[in-house]
Amino acid sequence: MGQEVERVIKDSNLHQVVSISLKTINGDWDNKGLKQADVVIDFTNPKVVLGNIKKVAALGKNMVVGTTGWYDQINVVKRIVKQKKIGLIYAQNFSIGANIFFKIIKDASGLFAGFEDYDVYGLEVHHSGKKDSPSGTAVRIAREILDKFPSKKKLQTEKLDRQIAKDELHFASVRGGRNPGFHQVTFDSQADSITLSHQAHNRTGFARGAILAAEFIKGKKGFYKFDQVFEGGDKR
Repeated sequence: MGQEVERVIKDSNLHQVVSISLKTINGDWDNKGLKQADVVIDFTNPKVVLGNIKKVAALGKNMVVGTTGWYDQINVVKRIVKQKKIGLIYAQNFSIGANIFFKIIKDASGLFAGFEDYDVYGLEVHHSGKKDSPSGTAVRIAREILDKFPSKKKLQTEKLDRQIAKDELHFASVRGGRNPGFHQVTFDSQADSITLSHQAHNRTGFARGAILAAEFIKGKKGFYKFDQVFEGGDKR
């Protein structure tokens, strides 16, 4: 993703890459270059992202975080953002199409929840190099379903060696090959099934979304979600 963001920026001629750090998980930081940046974009690894946020915040730089798998530390990050008076925007998925897909899933879940015949489940597929499972996008989709489907109380992402409980939402993950990201939700009843899906063709959409987020967060302070780019930017 870092390489794709760099490529899109260079192709557009609208912005400039002034520094690249952490080309590997144990790579070095280019503090001198980072000091020239308006916004820092992070697509690294869940193991190092919290440390990255601390270092960037210490430099007083605003940040776009596309790395997933750190959300159990979200309150820690909010405190860092507040203490250092920076702006940070994050997303499980920076694809504009995927963010529209979230809204479609939310609306569809609200409709199907009104009919007890319908059950719901999800599937996500990613390339063999993806570091986390389930994907942050899958977790976000599941949250939209759980918010609108009163009969579903718990997210289940593990392999089941038992019958699933009626109040569990099963979202399965598959890893292999080169798929940049596929997410599917099915609403199923005895009478019919309705399937909604989003397939990323490449990483370009994610990179363009991250750059859009960087344009949005420049000059702002506070903790933002990418959704707010589409909603006018009110902080939560």
